[in-house]
Amino acid sequence: MNVHEPLWKSALAGSQMLFVAFGALVLMPLLTGMDPSVALFTAGLGTLLFHFVTKNKVPIFLASSFAFIAPILYSVQTWGMSDTLGALLAAGIVYMLLGVLVKVKGVGFLHHLMPPVVTGPVIMVIGLGLAPVAVNMAMGKTGDGSMVIFPYMDAMIVSMSALLTTLLVATLAKGIFRLIPILFGVIVGYVIAYFMGMVTFDAVTIAPLFAVPEFVSPTLNWAAILFMIPVSIAPAIEHVGDVLAISNVTGKDYVKNPGLHRTLFGDGLATSAAALLGGPPNTTYSEVTGAVMLTKTFNPIVMIWAACIAMTMALVAKFGAALQTIPAPVMGGILILLFGSIAAVGLNTLIKARVDLAEQRNLVIVATVLIFGIGGMAIGGNDFNLQGISLCGVVAILLNLILPKEQPECDDLHEEQAVIDDLIEHTR
Repeated sequence: MNVHEPLWKSALAGSQMLFVAFGALVLMPLLTGMDPSVALFTAGLGTLLFHFVTKNKVPIFLASSFAFIAPILYSVQTWGMSDTLGALLAAGIVYMLLGVLVKVKGVGFLHHLMPPVVTGPVIMVIGLGLAPVAVNMAMGKTGDGSMVIFPYMDAMIVSMSALLTTLLVATLAKGIFRLIPILFGVIVGYVIAYFMGMVTFDAVTIAPLFAVPEFVSPTLNWAAILFMIPVSIAPAIEHVGDVLAISNVTGKDYVKNPGLHRTLFGDGLATSAAALLGGPPNTTYSEVTGAVMLTKTFNPIVMIWAACIAMTMALVAKFGAALQTIPAPVMGGILILLFGSIAAVGLNTLIKARVDLAEQRNLVIVATVLIFGIGGMAIGGNDFNLQGISLCGVVAILLNLILPKEQPECDDLHEEQAVIDDLIEHTR
């Protein structure tokens, strides 16, 4: 896109980018009990902060991170929402510190800390660990399975319709439509749920047309902070992959200019800013990178427009209330595919990086992380507790650092780059 194109064209392209990100953006806060209007606002704010830090050079949009779903659900149940937000604030600061370390030690530092043998199984645990949440919601229960919300058969009709729509769009659709399977799944599932009497509009009726979103302030609780900080590992991995991917798509090396240290710092600042207002943690969106590749919209100003549109939509209170009327089975059906896809990305990371599981060192790391994560291993007591992604991230990194290596690791990101290049090639 030409820098001097009319503003209306940039705004239209920005709305298209938000359209691509929208489904995942609002699904995450709905799952975790956060306000989707706040999520829209903080996604826009976070994107603006990211572009300020990176000198408006990288065409990336930031929004709700799925890696934090399970940790947020546990943290809210254990310590409450405000303490959880304080913990997410700290997680964003960890991102920023990672950015500083990359500036001081170079990008090879991240590969030494988190090579594919670490990142692969941790990403798999994110998806597989959330499998019960998706299945319970698809069957008409709450995410933890403790309560039945809708009759089983009604819920299955809705959830399987949403799932079928999502996977058909993801595999058969062409062009920009292939990038928004979640949105299609929500629409079809929602319409069917409406005709089955599963949707009520009472909240929409009483909501004003415009209102400032209900922001929530964080409070600091060391137990929640120590639990949440290790979770930062997974989104940091995702961030590196997305920066490599957008570099591949645009033909520019963003790892060097503006620098991975700046993009990591910007991501962390966006997450901390979101937590200060009660929004979910932000991360770079792969779906938007796909849209950039498809539309050849390389001008970062488009993402500024997407951010501003998101913040404006957040002020439409009736729209936010309407989002909260989406029934659980609609989300459950879509999440079956979404969480499964996350697990598959982790598996693909191991395969494309040619991690040899016949080598005992690699097998030990992957096996331990998978069983700890899927089995629900927890270490610690009431004051300090590690489990799920937190525990898996720490264990994977420690095992990788402690266990002897047959050969020294490379001092760059060429393994990660090879994985991304292969993914991009298959997407074209």
